[in-house]
Amino acid sequence: MEDLLFHPRFVHFPIALLSTYVLLEIIGVIFKKDFFSKAAHLILFLGALGALAAVLTGQEAEEAAELLEEQGAIIPFGAISDHENWATITIWYFAGVLVLRTFLVLKKSFKGIYQYIFIVLAIVGAYFIYETGDHGAKLVYEHGVGTELKKAEIEE
Repeated sequence: MEDLLFHPRFVHFPIALLSTYVLLEIIGVIFKKDFFSKAAHLILFLGALGALAAVLTGQEAEEAAELLEEQGAIIPFGAISDHENWATITIWYFAGVLVLRTFLVLKKSFKGIYQYIFIVLAIVGAYFIYETGDHGAKLVYEHGVGTELKKAEIEE
């Protein structure tokens, strides 16, 4: 059961960091300040690392849920799968954005139209963050996964 509770300790970091990245990317272009652009790049990197930790702990939580199912617990694997799919899309998307952005920065080409393209990419990424979080929230608030409600069901 502890594995199920470990995942929520990590998920809020990538949500906060990647959401902050989106804002910094936009602010960097609007105010034309290199500081915000550099900060956006760093926060994107940290957010991608946080997303990796969230995905890995999520996989551990799913494995723990499979063990609980063997003990008779009713686990909403369809909802877990939906959440996992959105999380996978999100982490690969932001990893791709990070690689592309890093490439452009290293080539000293991250300016002009590329900055506006990355604003669009960041906003699309925000949608993926939202969907991943929404599906995760449904696991908690609709299905009781990782809550006292689910613990009581397992102990019965």
